[in-house]
Amino acid sequence: MKKLIYLISILFLASCSEDYLERGSLTQLAEGNFWQNEKDALLGINGVYEVLQDRVMYSGNLNGVAGIPQHDSFADNTFNNYKFEGPGNFVEGRADPAYGFFLSFWTSLYRGIARANVAIENIARIPDSNISASSRDALVAQAKFLRALFYFNLAVYFEDAPLITSTQTLEEAYVPKNSYEELRAFVISELRAAADALPVSYPPSQFGYATKGAALSLLARFELYNQNYGEVIRLTSEIMSLGYQLHPSYEQLFTEAGEQSKEIIFSVRFIQDQSNNGETFSSTFLGIPKVNVQPMPNLVNSYLCIDGLPISSSPLYNPQKRKENRDPRLGASIYFEGDIFVKYLDRPFRGNTATKFGLKKYVRDDQSADGIAPFSPGGQDFYVIRYADVLLMRAEALAESGQLSEVYPLLDQIRTRAGMPTVTNVNGTNLSQSELLNLVRLERRVELAFEGLRFMDVKRLGEVEAAYARAKADPVGPYNPQYRGRLSEVFAIPQSEIDANPNLVQNPVWN
Repeated sequence: MKKLIYLISILFLASCSEDYLERGSLTQLAEGNFWQNEKDALLGINGVYEVLQDRVMYSGNLNGVAGIPQHDSFADNTFNNYKFEGPGNFVEGRADPAYGFFLSFWTSLYRGIARANVAIENIARIPDSNISASSRDALVAQAKFLRALFYFNLAVYFEDAPLITSTQTLEEAYVPKNSYEELRAFVISELRAAADALPVSYPPSQFGYATKGAALSLLARFELYNQNYGEVIRLTSEIMSLGYQLHPSYEQLFTEAGEQSKEIIFSVRFIQDQSNNGETFSSTFLGIPKVNVQPMPNLVNSYLCIDGLPISSSPLYNPQKRKENRDPRLGASIYFEGDIFVKYLDRPFRGNTATKFGLKKYVRDDQSADGIAPFSPGGQDFYVIRYADVLLMRAEALAESGQLSEVYPLLDQIRTRAGMPTVTNVNGTNLSQSELLNLVRLERRVELAFEGLRFMDVKRLGEVEAAYARAKADPVGPYNPQYRGRLSEVFAIPQSEIDANPNLVQNPVWN
């Protein structure tokens, strides 16, 4: 099969409420004829994966609630022109605890957690005669990885949230929130357990299920977020021994042709059709490139010239032809005026966005083989973690730890794949720690642009205010970022959840 389609069973549809505070007993899933054998267990695990395909999770949107692929708009990489989707109103200071985006994101995360809890408990109860020990361990480990991924997002965005690790009766559902530190300890413990039990790889027909490398990489990302650099170094060393490689073509990587590259550590899989298995983060309008997510000028200016120098000092830079002589990743990621962005219509981009740039990375520019237009749901997988990110996490942790000599070859790998001169050749090998860190962070920004990581990066570095200032300084007419301190860094617990649960209190940032 070209795709692994995440299935959702009728049992999950019948028993998993959209709101975790308004659900019946999830233990009912263990009754009847389900959870009896390995086939049932796999179907149940697929139901957990299916939550990742929610529009507010990794499926994204063309005109609706924003998904994680659009989260660069919470910082300085992209402008969310359709501000009602979530990021635009948040950045401009018009979000409160009743804001619909908060509820959509919160609900999806807890729906995934509830399904993972059901799966973990019931797979453990399947008779030994109906499932092998190795399959049981691997399926439970997948559920733990997914549960950790949901809690990772809760910890990063909401910080304090209820930690629910088992199925609940209605009487048990009204729980208080846990602290960020409690969520942090749980995510780390879950990912360590998952990494110990998950296989390094699967047969090609099962590509897309969580692996040991996926668990270790998500753990490394979380440890980097928490500035535990020694652990990041240890984890990335282990990941680098698992056989991952950089894909030879950066531009091709973000198309369906690159989906099963050895660079992909964990992805959310999609199939192009009109069902819930299709995604919309790769969709575009036909008259304008994906107008709801527009690259910001300050990001465009951050890409180096092909001599490895910034536009402020490179003799190759021509402000009248900003795309020429630039890092190839710029042209692979962003449309400039005059670029053809709908091939089958031979339609050029007229520069008719608020930022004057169009989103190209991940976005389809042509009809599918069976005539499905690029504004319809697509089949592009979203890469939650890829090997380039691992190399950059390691480079940053080493630089922060003062182990500078090991940073250069890591950056050079990334630059070489991109078709850029190496740091070693351009900048030498005697940079100060701060100079090298600046290069690492710049490389991270341009390499991972539009992959939903920018907000958590500027947040962990304490640079949200600076990111807002860069966005505010950009000449984007209908955009007015308003940095409000911690209100710009933490999502509010949805007001409807607090109203329904007398034991749940708001994050004090929002009181």
